[in-house]
Amino acid sequence: MVFALGIVGQVSAQERDFLARFDGGIGVIPATNPDGQPTTVRGVPSPPGPWRIASLRADIDTYGRVKIRGRGLLIAQGSSIGTNFNQRVFATLICGVTAPTQHSTDKGGVAIEPNGDFRIDGTLDQVPAECQSPVLLIRNTGGFWFAAGIPNLTDED
Repeated sequence: MVFALGIVGQVSAQERDFLARFDGGIGVIPATNPDGQPTTVRGVPSPPGPWRIASLRADIDTYGRVKIRGRGLLIAQGSSIGTNFNQRVFATLICGVTAPTQHSTDKGGVAIEPNGDFRIDGTLDQVPAECQSPVLLIRNTGGFWFAAGIPNLTDED
């Protein structure tokens, strides 16, 4: 019995060792500044067209392991509306506001399925000791961000 409680306690402690968690996503709706340049999120530019995402869930643990499930990441305009535009995506965790640091999964990315679904299981290229004001961006291999994660600020799954 004590052995079983020890295992459950250890698993529970490991489940709480997250650097950042995200539940929900926001697709990009690009806008341009008066000088014609795309808007950026902590130094990362937006693409020329809007994208939508149906759902996003991401867990990043203190060892830099990343598990992301995205659904319905599709282009939301023009004659390619409702397609994945043959994109490959990777994730970037950005920590800090005044001096943001980027920590990414493999920049070769994973293919988005025709219905917009994707899975990223990997590790960050660098693991920060802590992550203040975390932002998670789903980016294409060209570097543009297509979707952002909504931080999960609760201890609930």
